[in-house]
Amino acid sequence: MTSSTADPMKSGADRLSFQQLADVMPQMVWSTLPDGSHDYYNAQWYAFTGAPEGSTDGEGWNGMFHPDDQERAWARWRRSLQTGEPYEIEYRLRHHSGEYRWTLGRALPLRGDDGEIVRWVGTCTDIHEQKRFAQQNQILSRELSHRIKNIFAVVNGLIGLSGRQAPEISGFARQLQDRIAALGRAHDYVRPHSEESARHDGPATLKTLLLELLSPYPALDEGRIAVTGDDLRVDDRGATPIGLVFHELATNSTKYGALSSPTGHIDIALAVTGGNASLAWRETGGPAIMRPPGLSGFGTRLTDLSVVQQLGGTIDRDWTREGLQVAISVPVKALSRIN
Repeated sequence: MTSSTADPMKSGADRLSFQQLADVMPQMVWSTLPDGSHDYYNAQWYAFTGAPEGSTDGEGWNGMFHPDDQERAWARWRRSLQTGEPYEIEYRLRHHSGEYRWTLGRALPLRGDDGEIVRWVGTCTDIHEQKRFAQQNQILSRELSHRIKNIFAVVNGLIGLSGRQAPEISGFARQLQDRIAALGRAHDYVRPHSEESARHDGPATLKTLLLELLSPYPALDEGRIAVTGDDLRVDDRGATPIGLVFHELATNSTKYGALSSPTGHIDIALAVTGGNASLAWRETGGPAIMRPPGLSGFGTRLTDLSVVQQLGGTIDRDWTREGLQVAISVPVKALSRIN
């Protein structure tokens, strides 16, 4: 069986129809024996690579990959051969022009009546332009995000300058600076990163975002703040309003609630039920609450705006004698585009 005429199908009409079908497909089509030895490529493979017919049979195909991708491609292919798992990988394949182009390789096993693999049939699809556009978009996203971060810093600086020039508003200015700083931390957590600036503590999730927002408070290191329960992904859609809400709760707790006492505790419980995420804030060990305070402050209106209007959720407050309890419910899809 030669590479130009070898066929995973039977002889006669089946062979003719398969070759005709394979040769007119826009993808490169190939097949291998059960052990992974390549013995068939369609016309598109030779047109793309410019390789002489038969030169990539057996294991010769690996030499067509970029040197940096060869071991990775081999490892993934060996795993599929050992387990029968579908093969899928992106690698750079040498084009007949001499350049390496990004390609998506896929293969599935063909099994006999006894369930044993009798052949692998795969394709290679040129995705070089898509990869290039994606990389450009990533660069633009990182640049835009960097500029947004700089805007946070500039605005914070202007507020601080105004507060120093007008001492009568210095208290408000400091509160506004704290809120902007919270937004900046939330933004930095979910913004697009390069390999050099990327966080390496796992995906952006609600739990880790809350821990990041609460990290300036000593009570977290002292074990007096706990975040428990289910976890969810969060991106820029949910991070900004969540950042504002929990910044306000922590700030008020530091002034009047559990965090104003060395024995105070805050428990944050997360739960997912159906399409909704519940975030429960519970304070204990702080000053006893004799009566509920008024709800006309700017921070309260900002919190309600974040939860109700931005996230499409609900927020309920209960001032028990032991401490404030807040129940927040928001649609899961409001926190991230991929939840």
